[in-house]
Parts: sequence; C-alpha cells; structure tokens
Amino acid sequence: MQNVYDVTIIGGGPAGLYSAFYSGLRGLKTKLIESQDSLGGKVLLYPEKLIWDIGGHPPILGEQFVKQLISQAKTFDPTILTGTKVDFIERKNEVFALHTAQGDIHYSKTILLAVGGGIINPQKLTLEGAEKYEMTNLHYTVQSFKRFSGKNVIISGGGNAALDWAVELSSIAQSVTVVYRNENLSAHEATIKEAVDAGVTIKCHTSITKLLANADKTAIQYVTCENAITKESYTRPIDEVIVSHGYNCEASLQFEPSITIPKKDDYYFEGKATGETAQPGIFAAGDILSFEGKINLLLGTFQDAANAVNSVKTYLEPTASRSAMVSSHNEAFKEKNRAIHEKEIHSSI
Repeated sequence: MQNVYDVTIIGGGPAGLYSAFYSGLRGLKTKLIESQDSLGGKVLLYPEKLIWDIGGHPPILGEQFVKQLISQAKTFDPTILTGTKVDFIERKNEVFALHTAQGDIHYSKTILLAVGGGIINPQKLTLEGAEKYEMTNLHYTVQSFKRFSGKNVIISGGGNAALDWAVELSSIAQSVTVVYRNENLSAHEATIKEAVDAGVTIKCHTSITKLLANADKTAIQYVTCENAITKESYTRPIDEVIVSHGYNCEASLQFEPSITIPKKDDYYFEGKATGETAQPGIFAAGDILSFEGKINLLLGTFQDAANAVNSVKTYLEPTASRSAMVSSHNEAFKEKNRAIHEKEIHSSI
C-alpha cells in the first residue's frame, strides 16, 4: 500500500486549515481533503464581514482571514485536495481507506474530522424561474458591498445574517427592505435595533411571491410581495434581491459498520476536549466536535485543532511530547524566522 499519510484532515474550513498547519509543525505527513472547490469553509459566505474575536489580531475581513489561513496551512507543504468529497471510510488492518465520490481511495493512519456544519448549500428561493437570475441580481450571499451602492435592495429573511447585511448595506444603498414570513424576526434584538436605527424598512408576515424580469429577461426588475395575514400584495421596482433563508448542510459521510462514533443531535460527533472520539484513530476539531465546555468561536476552533493534532501525534508516537514547542523556540521556524528578519532589515534600509 503506497502513499499512506500519518493524518488525513477532512474539511478545509478554519479547523481543517489550522489542523494542517499544526500537524506539519508536529512533523506529521499530512493530507487535507475539501469537498468544495475553494478552501475557507463557512467564512467564504461572508467575505466582507469583519472578524473581531481572534485574540491579539486586529479586525479582519473574512476574505483576508481566509487567505491568511490558507497561507498558514501551507507552511509545511501538506497535500491539499479540493473538489474532492469523501463518501465512505473503512479500516483495513491498521490503516483507514477513504473512498471519494470521484472514485479514488486515500490511505491514512489516522483521520481528523473537521467538516464543520457539513457541505453548505443555501436554501434557495422556491419561485418558478428564480435560478436564471442567479447570474445577475439574485444573491444568496454578499460577495461585495460595492455592487449595492445606490441601489434599491430587498432582503428576504429574518435571521442574523439577513439583518447584518441590511445594516451593512444601509449606509451605501438607496434603500434596504427586509421581508420575513413570520411574525417576529429571529435575529438578535441588538442587530434588529441597529437595523431600525439605520433606516431599514422591516415587513414581517411578508414573503416575495413573484419575480418580474426586465425587458431582455436577464435580471429582476420588479418583485411582488404578499402579507400572509392581510393577503394584501404589492409590486415594486427593485435593483438587487438577497435571499437569506439559511443553509442546507449535507452530512453524507458514511463509515463501515465496525466504526461507530456516538453523535449529539444526530449530527455532531461526541468526543473529548483533546479531540479524541470513541473510535481509536479518528479525531475531530471545530464545529463537528461536541464536548462539555465547548467554545463555539474561532479561538475555540484553533484550540480544538491543536488538541486534536497533539492527540494524533501521541496516538502514532506514544512517547512524543503532548504538545509542540512554542514557535519562538521551535526549530521548525528557525530558517523561516531568519528569512523574515532579513527581509525586515532590508526593507528598513
């Protein structure tokens, strides 16, 4: 059996990317497999959102944060595969065989599950012909605030993402309207207040019922909305439509019958803060891992990743140190630190 890795990380979001960096730091032969074509996980959905809660790090846009995570993950040259979906895992003697939807098999001594909330797909607008506007002015995420400048925007949805976008766009758009089918918005009350204070129009019990195209049938020019209580409807011109109805998370990864890992809420893998699961050789980090005292923030994700990799290391090498040496004294960074210092010296001359 050739090309057996020490650890294969399934998932290329923040947990998977930091695990790839840390496993390289610990001298493990590492492979990372991501089902999507791009690395970054759920952060990719919010490229222009500012992230504030990373210790010692200034506020950073999601897009830049992902770029830096990817760069860090590649520090020790792991093998990285994107657009590759792992469907089935079985154990062959002391090695795991990971079968992909593409028909390939990857072999690894251990597995680190970092699949987060699963393969994320937006819940789409269920109106006839809606899909043809996805290339123009029907959006399921906001990739750039600039395109909404001076526009009349309608947002369908009442959660935190919908109201966050409404607040962000309120200062640059001509108008922002939020429509929500239920009586009360599900977003945090502070975000709702911020949206109201910013002049966002909010209409509850209201849904978009029809999309009307422009003359050349390429974009939405009008939307029809209806109030579910009064049954009143109105049609208004619109420039941009954003749909924020949440996401469908596909969790189709299967294991052979002999591999059993208890789950919480029929999805999250139950384990320990050390990243260990009930199945020897299989570890987890990030959103997919459930344990008492879990911190569901990015800083918790990074701790999960480091703990899981350390558990992988001692599983493979029982006499190894429980954790890596701190970066300021770690030989793995000696040459890299010298190169950075020399670059800084030359740039200051």
